[in-house]
Amino acid sequence: MKFSRRVVLLAVAGLASIGASAMAATISGAGATFPFPIYSKWSAAYRTATGNALNYQSIGSGGGIAQIRAKTVTFGASDMPLPIADLNRFGLVQFPTVIGGNVAVVNIPGIGPGQMVLDGPTLANIYLGKVTKWSDPAIKTLNPSLTLPDTGIIVVHRSDGSGTTFIFADYLAKVSPEWKEKVGASTSVEWPVGIGAKGNEGVAGNVKQTRGAIGYVEFAYAKQNGMAHTRMINRDGKAVNPVAASFAAAAANASWDQANGFNTILTDQPGAETWPIAGATFILVHKQPANPAATAEALKFFDWALKNGDQMAAELDFVAFPEPVKQKITASWRQVQGWNGS
Repeated sequence: MKFSRRVVLLAVAGLASIGASAMAATISGAGATFPFPIYSKWSAAYRTATGNALNYQSIGSGGGIAQIRAKTVTFGASDMPLPIADLNRFGLVQFPTVIGGNVAVVNIPGIGPGQMVLDGPTLANIYLGKVTKWSDPAIKTLNPSLTLPDTGIIVVHRSDGSGTTFIFADYLAKVSPEWKEKVGASTSVEWPVGIGAKGNEGVAGNVKQTRGAIGYVEFAYAKQNGMAHTRMINRDGKAVNPVAASFAAAAANASWDQANGFNTILTDQPGAETWPIAGATFILVHKQPANPAATAEALKFFDWALKNGDQMAAELDFVAFPEPVKQKITASWRQVQGWNGS
């Protein structure tokens, strides 16, 4: 399945009877593009297992938050966790599903996946428009063995409200005082330079088509599209690759407190093996939904995924939560009207 397809509509497959088709449920959700690869994979397996379908619109975290607040979808999805005050204000329950990692992807002839190394300050200066050529001394110092062209850097960023942007900008704000002061971290920021593209798919497509480009995407998009990602110098000064183990290392000390809506940020965490631009992705549902039966169906899907989806997540380099955290997640659903367990 190609991740460039923005809407997943997985209908009941095969020549099922009319009665069975009528009984099948369609679950509607919208939001983050970061988890689209794994939600797509889970959806196909869930359809096979249950006959039920998932209609997930990969529109960005900002859109997902807006749509769940407006009650136009059964669940919203965001990579930026909402603070407890907002959850209480809008009557929402928030829970994480998987952990992944954002990566910088580049289009430089002769540079393959993992060959280039960047650190946080240099990446921030590229996105601030202060480092403008691949031959800049800051990049050369980090990559003495690479032959870097005297080519202009084309910065690509998200144009839509994006949790991927939040994770990326939050990391840059932690490693660059100038970025923190001038840009900050949110799902939408005022970009100093660059061209915008919609969704992880759009950023990946623009970088892949533009010589000299750099962008940021969830790692599954880079991997599936055969793009050249960079390694990163983490907080401990180690050059690390984006792999499931380094994403998991970022969450090693996280508490995942149900009382604050599991609001945990994983960027720039300590540890020699830690990937510095990691993050969880979150689901939002109403405590008192307009359609309790539909919300219950959505929670059945995520309950099934928590129980059966770990290997599928690993195949895409997402990290599943350990069993104690999964128990906290399902316990939080008791707040949702109409949920009585699977």
